Amino acid sequence: MSENEGIKTIRWSQEKNRQLQQERGLTFEMVVTAIQQGNVLEDLVHPNVTKYPNQRMMVVRIGSYAFLVPYIDSPSELFLKTIIPSRKATKKYLGLQKNND
Repeated sequence: MSENEGIKTIRWSQEKNRQLQQERGLTFEMVVTAIQQGNVLEDLVHPNVTKYPNQRMMVVRIGSYAFLVPYIDSPSELFLKTIIPSRKATKKYLGLQKNND
């Protein structure tokens, strides 16, 4: 992605990506796809500004579920930290419950 176009590069830790794939069946590539498809439900200041002063949090829809994605926003890039499934956000933004399949 080119900064000349006003689009920031999105980066993440490959190690964390592998861990998320193994533990939750999710990847940062899935988050990027959701962002590109316009599935960012909200972009918030991180709820714990004292502990994470430089972080923001996206609420992203992947499938029929909402996930919290904390990230660091710098002038040239977004650095994704993790992907957190959220029943509360799913109910708030989508009005749905996660299937226990």
